[in-house]
Amino acid sequence: MATGMMAIALLASCGQSPASPASPSTASTGASTAAVVATPSATQAPTASATADAPAFPADTTADTAEPSAGAALTVSEATVGAHEGYDRVVLTLGGTGTPGWRVEYVDAPVDDPSGQPLDVAGSAYLQVLIDGTGYPYDTGVTEWAGSPLQPSGLTQVREVNLRGVFEGQTQAFIGLDHTAPFRVFALTDPTRLVIDVQH
Repeated sequence: MATGMMAIALLASCGQSPASPASPSTASTGASTAAVVATPSATQAPTASATADAPAFPADTTADTAEPSAGAALTVSEATVGAHEGYDRVVLTLGGTGTPGWRVEYVDAPVDDPSGQPLDVAGSAYLQVLIDGTGYPYDTGVTEWAGSPLQPSGLTQVREVNLRGVFEGQTQAFIGLDHTAPFRVFALTDPTRLVIDVQH
C-alpha cells in the first residue's frame, strides 16, 4: 500500500469521488502486462485499488511497450512524482482522446530527440519514456505541461523527471534514477495517465 505522495507540479483537484476499477485490458510488453484501469486521480492520496490493479514488478529490467488506441491524440498536461512503500512513482497526466502507447527502457545516457544533443539529467541510471499517440497542443486542444524538470528531494530512486515534448506523434521524457532497478508501466483512466513505478 502506498505510504505517501509528494506532488511536484500543478496539481489537479483532489475532490472527486473514486471511480470503480474497470476490467483491465491488456497489451503486450517486454517485461510485464500493461493494464489500462479506471481509478481516481493520481494526484490524490494514493488508493488501495490503484495499487492493487497495477501489474506486478518484473524480475528484470527489459523494455516495456504497449500500443496506443486507434486515433489517439493526447498531450501531457501534468507531471507528478511521489514516494510509495517499496517504489517511487512518476505520473504523466494526458488530455485529449484515446489511450497512450509507450516504450520505456533504460538508456546509457539521455539524448534529446530530434536534436541529438546530450542532456544533463540528475541520476546515475536513466529511463527513457516514449509516449505514442500524442500530438501538438494545437491538434489536441490541450495545453502542454511547461513546468521545469522535477527534481524531488527525499526519494529513494527518482532524482529527476525531464519532459522533452512531442515530435512526430511521440512525446519523450527521461527519468533520472539513483540506480538501475526493475520498473513497471501501466495506464490509468479518468483522467488518462501513464504511470511508471521504479522499485527501491
